[in-house]
Amino acid sequence: MLSAADHLRAAIQAAGGQISFADFMSNALYGQSGFYTRESPTGRAGRRGDFITSPEVGPLFGAVVGRALDGWWNELGRPEVLTFVDVGAGPATMARSVLSSEFDCKPHLRYVAVEISAAQRALHPVGIESVSKMPTSLTNAVVFANELLDNLAFELWVYDGGWKQAYVATHEDKFVEVLITQAPPACLPTSAPHGSRAPVLTGACHWLYETLQSLNHGVVVVIDYCSPSTTIIAQTPWRQWLRTYAGHEKGVHYLQNVGMQDITVQVMIDQLEVIATPKSIRTQEQFLQLWGIEDLVAQGKHVWNENAAAPNLEAMKMRSRISEAEALLDPVGLGAFTVLEWHQRKSRVQGD
Repeated sequence: MLSAADHLRAAIQAAGGQISFADFMSNALYGQSGFYTRESPTGRAGRRGDFITSPEVGPLFGAVVGRALDGWWNELGRPEVLTFVDVGAGPATMARSVLSSEFDCKPHLRYVAVEISAAQRALHPVGIESVSKMPTSLTNAVVFANELLDNLAFELWVYDGGWKQAYVATHEDKFVEVLITQAPPACLPTSAPHGSRAPVLTGACHWLYETLQSLNHGVVVVIDYCSPSTTIIAQTPWRQWLRTYAGHEKGVHYLQNVGMQDITVQVMIDQLEVIATPKSIRTQEQFLQLWGIEDLVAQGKHVWNENAAAPNLEAMKMRSRISEAEALLDPVGLGAFTVLEWHQRKSRVQGD
């Protein structure tokens, strides 16, 4: 069976000897035998996979999302059906915790889990719609993307007497970088220190644009590690914002171990704002506090205290809310993630 590296070498040859870094990343993650598409545990969130996201910390995150869904449902006029689109759902850990929690709009909820990996879709529970692609038309919907945009392909630019775009070629069977002078995108600063690098989030911006276009009435929620300014990131050592991961550990250089490690980037808020201005920008800590995480923890403590003498499984789950909250609210960890929301309040006029 051909590896992701084999497929990439063939793609580079077919393209005439080089492809953009964005195409390289897209193939390494989502192409044939890519990190998220190969038939193995690689690319799976959770303690047995390659990384832990907030839903994998425990069911508390999903319980808070349930409360937030009530808020968005009320804002949208309490529709008979509220569609919740969980994008990049992985093994659908969040679906399990959301659907096992209690919230007012639960009887009206249509849960759609979008996951490109067939292996991970096979793990999805009954009671949800499991699909490989985003719905193209949504009304009365919440589109929820937790740690998705950092994985979408981006252009890589390098300042070398001017901005040059990084392409990937092969040399002696290894992947190497080639810099090509091109007109730089407007988001890049006019100048930068020699050797500076910066991402241009073509994939994330395209995703946001297409999602907002498909949404007639609803909310888009993005949670990720973000930076406010491309100008600032261009002066930041690239290893702080272009990262690789495998098996819960930091990976090697992004041109190595192709298909065997994740490639992620800091999400640039200023680039997303060109597509549309968010209604709100909060930390994850603030978001979870807004939707009642502290009440849920207090409830958990109460249930535990009531059953501490002879604890049952439910009491043990409630007790775990304390440690889960600490991880989710950690101001130098998951709590520092950024939550951005875009709200579409009215249906678009046909033809606009």
